[in-house]
Formats: sequence, C-alpha cells, structure tokens
Amino acid sequence: MKNFDRFLIGGEWVIPSSRDNRDLRNPANDEVYGTVVMGTAEDADAAIRAAHAAFPSFAATSKEERLRLLKRILDIYERRRDEFAAAMTEEMGAPATLSRDAQAAAGADYLRATIDAFETFAIERPGAGNVILRREPVGVCALITPWNWPLNQIAGKVAPALAAGCSMILKPSELTPMSATLFAEVLVEAGVPAGVFNLVHGDGHEVGTALSTHPLVDMVSFTGSTAAGVQVAINAAPSVKRVTQELGGKSPNILLRDADFDTAVERSIRACMENSGQSCNAPTRLIVPAERHDDIANTAAAIANSLRVGDPLENETDIGPLVSRAHYERVLNYIRIGQQEGAVLAAGGPEPVSGLEPGYFVRPTVFAHVKPEMTVAREEIFGPVLVLLSYEDEEDAIAMANDTPYGLAAYLSSRDEAHALSVARRLRAGQVHINMALPGAETPFGGYRQSGNGREGGVFGIEEFTEIKAIVRP
Repeated sequence: MKNFDRFLIGGEWVIPSSRDNRDLRNPANDEVYGTVVMGTAEDADAAIRAAHAAFPSFAATSKEERLRLLKRILDIYERRRDEFAAAMTEEMGAPATLSRDAQAAAGADYLRATIDAFETFAIERPGAGNVILRREPVGVCALITPWNWPLNQIAGKVAPALAAGCSMILKPSELTPMSATLFAEVLVEAGVPAGVFNLVHGDGHEVGTALSTHPLVDMVSFTGSTAAGVQVAINAAPSVKRVTQELGGKSPNILLRDADFDTAVERSIRACMENSGQSCNAPTRLIVPAERHDDIANTAAAIANSLRVGDPLENETDIGPLVSRAHYERVLNYIRIGQQEGAVLAAGGPEPVSGLEPGYFVRPTVFAHVKPEMTVAREEIFGPVLVLLSYEDEEDAIAMANDTPYGLAAYLSSRDEAHALSVARRLRAGQVHINMALPGAETPFGGYRQSGNGREGGVFGIEEFTEIKAIVRP
C-alpha cells in the first residue's frame, strides 16, 4: 500500500492537519493501491506563508542560478523517468507505452523547453526613448493541476515559475498524487530552496478554494474543467489576482475535400482515442464532406474496433481504462445520450468490455450522422468518443468548426499547404494542427473563449509568471 500522508511545506515533509484519508483505486481493476490524505485550508495557509517567506530571496537570485537549478531538475527527472511512467500507469491507467513515450516524456520536454527559452530570455531590455523594460516575478503562485496529463501540466507550470523567480504551492489532482510526490522529491534533491516549492494534496472545494482566495497568493495557474475554472476566477476576483487557465475543449477536425482521406481518417481516430480520449485538445468532432460521410464512418468504425482495449501493463494495449468510476459512469451516460438523441452508433457503445470488469474500460465509440445541436457534438465528453458531422461546402465546414464555446485546438487535413493555411487562419482556436502535425513544448498552448486564457510553453510560459516594469530615466 502506498500512503501519501505528508505534505512538502517550507522544505520539510510535514504531517497535515487533516487525517481525512481517501482510498486510491487502480482504474484497471478497481483495487485499492493506496491512500492520500486530503488537506485543509489550514494546510494551504501554512504552504502559502512558507512560499511568501521564501519569495524575496528566490526572486533576487540570478538568471544563471535559476538556469543551473532547472538543469539539475531535468537531470534528476530523466534519471527517474521510468518511476514516473510506472506511477501514471498505476494511478490513472495510462498504457505503459503511452506513460513512457508520452506522459513521462512530456515532463522532460517542458523542462527542456523552459531551459532553452530561458537561456535567451531578456530580464531587462531597452524600451522606447529613456525607458528600461524589466520582467520581474509575479510573486507567490498557486498551481492547480489535473489528472489526465499529470507531469505535462506540473512541469508546464513549475518550470516557468521557477525560471521567472516565483515561489509556489502545487495542488495536484487528488486522483494522481503519486506522480506529483515523485516530482516534489526531484525538486528537493535538485536543491530548490526551502519554501520556494510546496506541495499540498486535497480537493478543489477545500484546498483549491483556500489557494485561490488567499490574500498572499499573487497568481493562480489552473488547468481543469471550464466549470471549475470559472469558480477559480470568481474566488480570485476580490483580491485581483492574476489568473491563467487552460480549460475544456471540443476540438473540430475538418477533412477538406483535397485531403488524403486514407491517411487522415486513421490519424484522426487514433488521435481522438489516445489516452482513452482524456485530453482537452483531442480532435473529437470529425467534420467531413457529406458525400463521403458513410464511407468515412465505416472506415472510422473499423479503425476504432481494431484498437486493443486492455491491461495498461501490456505493451500491446492501445486503450486503457478511464481514471475513476465516477468518470467512467459520466462517459457512459454521454454515449447513452447520443443514442437517445438519434446519433447512429457505428462502433463501440455503453456495454462493458468483456473480460475487463471491474475496471473502468470504455469501448472506443464512433457516432455517425451527428447533428451540430446534439449534446455529444457540443459538450466535452472526455472519453474515447468520436462524432462525425457532415458539411456541404467549405464555408459550412468552417462555420461548424467555430460553432462552439471552446477554442483550445482545431485540426484540418489537406494536400494543399496554401489551402490549409487559408482555412487555419479562420479557425478560432489557440492551436491549429495541419495534417495532424505536432508542436514542440516550446509552442504556446492555450485557448480562446471558454477554453481559458494565457499560454504555456517556452518563452510564453515564462512571461505568464512575470510582471513587466517600466523604469523611466531622466
């Protein structure tokens, strides 16, 4: 049994004020593998005060000192990468290959991208006329991260905050405390000064609220659902904190009429289903020419049915379980709603995956003949569920893609680069992927509208954790 019953506060692993222990269940078999103690507002306050005390001295460190610190963190992280991968397979059910090659790799990628960006980052630069422009750390930062890409989001916040010279409190998801605790151990070993990084486990209602309302917190960086992000912003408003958010998505994926359909359809299905569909930027709305809809639906169903759903410890597994029983039931309910509203089930469905009970496994599901007003076409399902919509002409496709309250990512496929770029420029999303091209960790990541505000990645991520000061000389 793994017991996460200590918080890192002020450089020490301390006993929390609470003894509210919650069971941690392996999503592949529903067995309890450990417990996590749920923090309180008192624990959050202690961590915030430790960060507040540590901030002045850390903010005064040189760029060179912080670069050396980040490089030590990266070296230790790489040495322990297999531990991170194993942790995420156990706590969130990510297939072993995905944990190793994507989940754990993402943490290293963000650390490396931050280091590369910080090497040439100008803390001071000349402004117009007699002005010096200076980037200074924003202060004490509350970092609230989700369970679906744990290390991607932790490293994507902690690394730029350290580069900027901030102190911080991390509240990871209570569903994935193991990877967060390992990351904290890496920072301690690397020599992050006491109080600069603090770790408090707990839920959003108690610890998240305490962090987002506390007067000594200068900034909240939040990744999670849009509903939770709205509450964080409301909590932070009275003290006028800076709030950056990466929230939900319902990403469109347009196959233009000049696309390579054989390649595009397969890539689209696999991208949607990766991580069991539990990615905020997953291309879940496949928008296709009306005359090709049925053929594409048949191909998509065949590809979805070919994906292996199974034990995440087996290298052959493509699709692991969903993260929790509650989330499993939520996704199944969306599939039932799709059937009730008249979408045509081409693959998958709400029935259990034979032989994998009582794990939280959902069959890769494809809905055809989906109308834009249907629930499954509008709401974020966050599971292995793809919906097919038809367009008559390109204007119709673009309008359908943009007809969403979200704007995190968008995808399109075309053999003609100039054509693809002209459409990409019209899509309302923070990232647009042409022919499933993937960006590096230095690329700005974030969304429009209800997908949030602010950006993570490279120089853009560092800038989010700074204030800009204008020094005006005589």
